[in-house]
Amino acid sequence: MPQRFETVEEYLASFPPGVQSVLREVRRTILEVVPTAGERISYQIPTITLDGQYLIYFAGWKRHISLYPVSPVEDDPDLAARLAPYLDAKATCKFPLDKPIPYDVITAVVTRAAQRRVDNIG
Repeated sequence: MPQRFETVEEYLASFPPGVQSVLREVRRTILEVVPTAGERISYQIPTITLDGQYLIYFAGWKRHISLYPVSPVEDDPDLAARLAPYLDAKATCKFPLDKPIPYDVITAVVTRAAQRRVDNIG
């Protein structure tokens, strides 16, 4: 039976040290963009929330880190080009663990998600 997590810390601690450090940096990067965000476990992965609603999920896997959902970027050719090597599915980014993690791309994705949330509310 798969392990169930109550907290993001429990989730992060379940990974080998090298992956933990990457996941912690992903988490730090996201929270730097949205310092008022909350966090919880949803679907058994870390979920960053804004105003009580999910904003972005991240997860560790054997060979990569995933970030989802990724908002459509057709209106931003620069971001689309930066994301292209990492897009796996319509709304999923996969960052291989055997290559440097592009934290600037994660920052851009989270910034866009947060802005879209604000635009939809306000």
